[in-house]
Amino acid sequence: MSSIYMFAGAAMPWIALGLLLAVFCVRAACRKMTQKKKDDYSSEGMSIGMCFGVAMATALHINVGIGMMLGLLLGLAMGSSKEKEDDKK
Repeated sequence: MSSIYMFAGAAMPWIALGLLLAVFCVRAACRKMTQKKKDDYSSEGMSIGMCFGVAMATALHINVGIGMMLGLLLGLAMGSSKEKEDDKK
């Protein structure tokens, strides 16, 4: 059973990196198709997600790098789904 945890711990950063690259590529393709700049909370979501990922990794006693990557990925997904509203009305 410990070999499964070792494998998951070794493979998780690569899986998270692949998902992150897929999200960035899809976002870039969508922006090119619409040709208008949409402002969203992706950078705020990534920074907050990274903080929560590190906190959860510390609390659950797993590798901090894995927690940081997963938090970054989830924060990017949540932040890019919410668009900022224009204050210029």
